[in-house]
Amino acid sequence: MESRERMKQIKRSIGVAACTIWLFATAGSYAAEVKTYQVTGPVLEVTASSITVQKGDEKWEIARTKDTRVSGDLKVGEKVTITYRMVAAGVEVKGNKAKK
Repeated sequence: MESRERMKQIKRSIGVAACTIWLFATAGSYAAEVKTYQVTGPVLEVTASSITVQKGDEKWEIARTKDTRVSGDLKVGEKVTITYRMVAAGVEVKGNKAKK
């Protein structure tokens, strides 16, 4: 079960990192059009590249960069609300095979 949770966390982290990279690569007015989302919870871990918060039974690891705005003293145990954007990291088209 722990391995399954870790895989979810890794997938979520990869997605968030891809979102962050994409946002900075397409900066400008286009990025402003992407919908934002929020997650709120206590901080479990803070690093130079991520912030991990607890939301219910899940741990959310959100990527951060030098441009991430932080208001207040960001540290473990503090309750925070993180605003983020989602972006597809990749798309694999399976196609609809016609049945004969």
